Amino acid sequence: MTATLHPSERVPDHTDTRAITIAILAMGGEGGGVLADWIVDLAEENGYLAQTTSVPGVAQRTGTTIYYIELFPEKAAKAAGKDPVLALMPVPGEVDVVIASELMEAARAAQRGLVSPDRTTLIASTHRVYSMTEKTAVADGRVDAGKLMESARAGARVFVHDDFAQIAAQNNCVISAALLGALAGSKVLPFSRNAFEKAIQRGGVGVAASIAAFAAGFASAQGNTGQAQVEAAKPRASWRLKELSTRAEKEFPAAGQEILQAGIERLADYQDEGYAAEYLDSLAPIAQADAQYGSDDAALLRETARYLALWMSYEDASRVADLKIRRSRFRRVEHQVRASGTQLVQVREFLYPRTEEIADVLPEWLGKWLMGANWMQGLIERFARGGQIVETTSLSGFLKLYCIAQLRRSRRGSLRFRREMRRIREWLALISEVAASDYALAVEIAECPRLLKGYGDTHARGEKNYAALMGALPRLRGNADAAEKLRKLRETALADDSGDKLTAAMRQVAA
Repeated sequence: MTATLHPSERVPDHTDTRAITIAILAMGGEGGGVLADWIVDLAEENGYLAQTTSVPGVAQRTGTTIYYIELFPEKAAKAAGKDPVLALMPVPGEVDVVIASELMEAARAAQRGLVSPDRTTLIASTHRVYSMTEKTAVADGRVDAGKLMESARAGARVFVHDDFAQIAAQNNCVISAALLGALAGSKVLPFSRNAFEKAIQRGGVGVAASIAAFAAGFASAQGNTGQAQVEAAKPRASWRLKELSTRAEKEFPAAGQEILQAGIERLADYQDEGYAAEYLDSLAPIAQADAQYGSDDAALLRETARYLALWMSYEDASRVADLKIRRSRFRRVEHQVRASGTQLVQVREFLYPRTEEIADVLPEWLGKWLMGANWMQGLIERFARGGQIVETTSLSGFLKLYCIAQLRRSRRGSLRFRREMRRIREWLALISEVAASDYALAVEIAECPRLLKGYGDTHARGEKNYAALMGALPRLRGNADAAEKLRKLRETALADDSGDKLTAAMRQVAA
């Protein structure tokens, strides 16, 4: 936790002459309404008039709702002989407290002007729930969390922040209770800690867990969590992979070890130990080229190792099915829905198998036949039209996906595997060849598989863009700025889903 005080010396005026204004920005399922109700109940039980409104939002994620609360001392209203006029919506520059359940929402509040450096106490959770635009971006579309923090810090008079979602999860509670604790701990409202806790108790639902999360949030806002910071232990390679891990340490430079070890783990999990060994075999020529033409940072080896591991673990139907029926996934779902030991959790998956995805996992000869048999494709499309729901927590649903997952045993002979391995070999040979004459260009070629990701139409667009870049290489090679031009082409492809910008950029290269 950190509480940051803005340089401004002005302190919010909580006198009896004006209302205390509070805005809560929360997403669906986070208990924003409960948090607003707690604050209203707290105020009314302690001599304040309270009014709350809410404006639901459905624009991104599951929808962000703004709850707005105004509190006015009842004794001041009686002294004046009239009821106060309380607003229904927050006004920029006139909000005393802003509570954001997620970091992006804190930055949005600052951008909207709800947070002001001479008045507002901003209480925000630092975890991220990625928006749809971040998730659907072709490249890494995540907004820089550091910039969000800077925006929130610069906009607020006092900035109280911590991962309150984690605090709530540790206490088996929703984030609203932890945020209420942070509000109490910030001392921005004229109520005691005991008054806050009594409001939770009067709510009567999940009191024990809410009080525990409240206490943790309160301690965080006070700057003393009472918990030792424990460094996460580094995962150790399983005994089956120890030999491969040792081989990587002996045959490859230290600069690439982190990526190599992660690649070994990933590919052994994806297929088997032999597949991970093939990964190291494929990288041996790259390591030699890097040692001969590169520098001490092993940039060529690191980037090739990174994208080779990702390419070799492409997502097919057997991989997806395997991930969906793992015990760790069921445990994660149970944790996310906060199921107790006596509750049953049902998980239903929506599956929409396409002809291409079915052909990919079939033996190469059979997959090619299927892709050439129009009548068979039509039959599959009629059967799969509309998709189907599979309950993986039922025996029948689990066995369906289990059988699909077992196709990994025959993956090496599948249509997709043979096609991807041919393309990977071509890519690796090109990197080794180019490194001898243009090391920087070879590094850029090593990063081009960034375009190959996802499935369905997304993967098809990535394949098209990758082929376009590889087709442009003959015209680029030999130019002094070939590496920079390829980098710009790749970044253009990653930034534009439609492909129009890449097409225009390719015309310039051709000219």
